[in-house]
Amino acid sequence: MCVMNASNFSVAEALVPSSYIRQARDAKTSRENQVRQLLEQRKLPAEGWDGATIDGFLHDLAMMDSNNFKGNVGAGEREARIASDLVAHRHFRLGHGVGRSGDITAIQPKAAGSSILMRLTNCLVLDIIKLAGVRSAAACVLLPVATGMSLVLTFLYLRTKRPKAKYIIWPRIDQKSCFKSMVTAGFEPVVVENVMEDDELRTDVEAIEAKICELGSDTILCLHSTTSCFAPRAADRVVELANLCKKYDIPHVVNNAYGLQSSKCMHLIQEAHRTGRIDAFIQSTDKNFLVPVGGAVVAGFDKQVIDEISQTYPGRASATPSIDVFITLLSLGVAGYRKLLAQRKVTLQCENCCGIPS
Repeated sequence: MCVMNASNFSVAEALVPSSYIRQARDAKTSRENQVRQLLEQRKLPAEGWDGATIDGFLHDLAMMDSNNFKGNVGAGEREARIASDLVAHRHFRLGHGVGRSGDITAIQPKAAGSSILMRLTNCLVLDIIKLAGVRSAAACVLLPVATGMSLVLTFLYLRTKRPKAKYIIWPRIDQKSCFKSMVTAGFEPVVVENVMEDDELRTDVEAIEAKICELGSDTILCLHSTTSCFAPRAADRVVELANLCKKYDIPHVVNNAYGLQSSKCMHLIQEAHRTGRIDAFIQSTDKNFLVPVGGAVVAGFDKQVIDEISQTYPGRASATPSIDVFITLLSLGVAGYRKLLAQRKVTLQCENCCGIPS
């Protein structure tokens, strides 16, 4: 919490030489300018912030929430009451979470600071998505659930648009959460086997088109493709699949769980949007932002679609995934994130030289 305003700095000159106060005030002003630029531009800073600046900003945001108002007596339903001071400290005293009962991106009347953090985090993540290669992305939302449950919410949104649909066409990957996401949402996965090309398993586009014609496009909720999986499976032919979805007017959901860090995967998504159809693409926060497990980002090319997907989340939610990503991205800045992407490419080259499958 920052209480040293201009008036208090002037008073402090009676205690220590004014030249020292001037230095301190200049340092504080520099940090304030960083915060102002972030609020104005809503983009990732070019260089990462130091920990003290991030910590100070988080505490200033927390002081904007009603539970931290001096003299406040919380007697209502949503007052962010926290029994343990250690728990309060762990969460930077941001106890209100994000969203309201009907919309996870709604502003909270009693939590201006938490609401600002939520909005800024989504802005920073969208900036990263564009930086990573999907420059046409229009919106994103960070959900406090991992990739599988974020897929569920996306499928539930699509149900409202295609009430007669009961199938999801899915080029096979051997990963349980992807399969369970479709079943949990109440749909029947139609698994299409891949074909072997050289030493890779690739998407059988002809078999998928045949399946669309067999089932009828009205019965298909979406095509559920994947950008990255474990070897020997290669990334799906996302561009060709997007063209099929456009041709047959079928939604296209891309599981991009690992892909935000991969320029190849992001290029596939950008090109698929340019020539065909992608309704949403989902990526894991822990795999792409080096934070603890617990969040995923749903992104797309139509803001209204992403807004409606976010509205399928029932109730408010934990702010922890947003706080973790917010801190990490501010710590890295554009330069830090680009450095990580460059390091990943060097590591991949070393693995290929050693014969390790990617």
